[in-house]
Amino acid sequence: MLIIFDWDGTLCDSTGRIVEAMQLAAREEGIAVPEIAAVENIIGLGLPEAMLALFPALGSAVRDRVREHYSRCYVELDQEPAQLFPGAIDTLEQLRARGHLLAVATGKSRRGLDRVTRGLALEGFFDGSRCADETRSKPHPLMVHELLQELDAPASDTLVVGDSEYDLAMATAARVRAVGVSYGVHSVERLSGHGPLAIVDELQHLLALDVIS
Repeated sequence: MLIIFDWDGTLCDSTGRIVEAMQLAAREEGIAVPEIAAVENIIGLGLPEAMLALFPALGSAVRDRVREHYSRCYVELDQEPAQLFPGAIDTLEQLRARGHLLAVATGKSRRGLDRVTRGLALEGFFDGSRCADETRSKPHPLMVHELLQELDAPASDTLVVGDSEYDLAMATAARVRAVGVSYGVHSVERLSGHGPLAIVDELQHLLALDVIS
């Protein structure tokens, strides 16, 4: 089976850092600082899509400046990369030992994902990955479609794991199955609306699901 993981909020405990960087970026630009819940709501989208959702009334030039502030602030805050959630590495290693292919589909940029995987000594760990700046942002299914093609995996034997409704909507659009995690940015109620096979409270609970033998 191919298992495609979201990164922020699913594998990596980085939500707080993303919120802080976005609020700092707004302050630097002198615009209204978004509430925590508003920033959490857009985590998982590509950065241009996130900026439009957060700041719809601003002109594109201002949004571009905020995006530049955000990218710089996040790198400064992330000098020591945000850590994976407890049990994540063990879970990933057990899945790999069972013969599953592992991939990442993320709203991060390629530069950002490469930087954090390098900082966590995870370079080359995943069989494939897609980032929002090299394909379509979630919830469009192109990330999944490209990974299926690259890894020669059938949609019928593929699973998306994520903490946001963007992840689960992407899975639905790609016609693959999905599992939600309850500890991320979107509520269980929002995740449930997309018909996941299950919603787990800890990543390790994936290992007990019937779909993952």
